[in-house]
Amino acid sequence: MKATVYVTIRQNVLDPQGKAVRDALASLGFGEVKDVRIGKYMELELATENRAEAEARVRDMCEKLLANPVIEEYRFELS
Repeated sequence: MKATVYVTIRQNVLDPQGKAVRDALASLGFGEVKDVRIGKYMELELATENRAEAEARVRDMCEKLLANPVIEEYRFELS
């Protein structure tokens, strides 16, 4: 089973990397971009076919390592 994990900075947390990208886009003539949020994308191959077990394990991985729950939020998809 494959898990796709998306991790992003929480909306109420300053994203200096996103601000730098937004400013760079504006300097290149893309002034219509009002906000940029930077995140992480991960693909995990899991050695299980049990969907409930996979969901629990991926959630545990996100909470313990892949995301910082204090400043980041995450979501994932299984396929």
